[in-house]
Amino acid sequence: MGILHKLKRLQDYHLQARDGEIGDLREAYFDDQVWTVRYLVVRTGGWLFGREVLIAPRSVTGLNEEARTLVVDLTQEQIKGSPPITTQKPVSRHYEQAFYQYYHWIPYWYGEPFLAPGMPPVSAELPKEGVGAPENPHLRSSHEVRGYHLNASNGEFGHVADFIVDQQDWRVRYLEIDTRNWWPGKHVLVAPTWIQHVSWGRKEIAITLSREAIESAPSYDSSKPITPDYEIKLYKHYGLSPQDS
Repeated sequence: MGILHKLKRLQDYHLQARDGEIGDLREAYFDDQVWTVRYLVVRTGGWLFGREVLIAPRSVTGLNEEARTLVVDLTQEQIKGSPPITTQKPVSRHYEQAFYQYYHWIPYWYGEPFLAPGMPPVSAELPKEGVGAPENPHLRSSHEVRGYHLNASNGEFGHVADFIVDQQDWRVRYLEIDTRNWWPGKHVLVAPTWIQHVSWGRKEIAITLSREAIESAPSYDSSKPITPDYEIKLYKHYGLSPQDS
């Protein structure tokens, strides 16, 4: 497991290519089946007329919190030539195919293991799409899902305030839940594995835990890093183990 970061804190980080600055991180698209970030949405600067581009986390090789910078193993020319994206519309599988073809990467939906930061991208002949390949991938905008209501097994208890992502594999390890409409001031963490189902139409997420169990759970202080001791304490409270996630 890698270092955990709040996605909101990474917002507005500058992305640095091998030969210059790309732009600022605006949001992320994550896979709603495995809760893993698939793309970073970056608003470019004047060098690309403010155009929005997608950057795959696999190309991120470093993160500098002091400089608020994400370093990517790409050139400005590569990014400039990447397929244009309209973030007002859902990302289609057709676009994803063009994106991975352009970078000569094996698409994640073929089960390729995630590359650790610093490892070179895979360059290979891409498999041909078979008949019946899904037209729409399971991608959700982090901006859209913030604010979704959370329902425990016996009632509502808050809404999604942020996402906690693992720097090593960009997996969403936790959803940060603001419970101020129920318990003033308290924030709690919920692991995606505790989610029972998501109603994207109603913007609601149901989990298997009770409100009483959540109320007595260790509070999350966003000003402090999430330590292994805190995670063990959190899982122990629910009678679970971090290895179950």
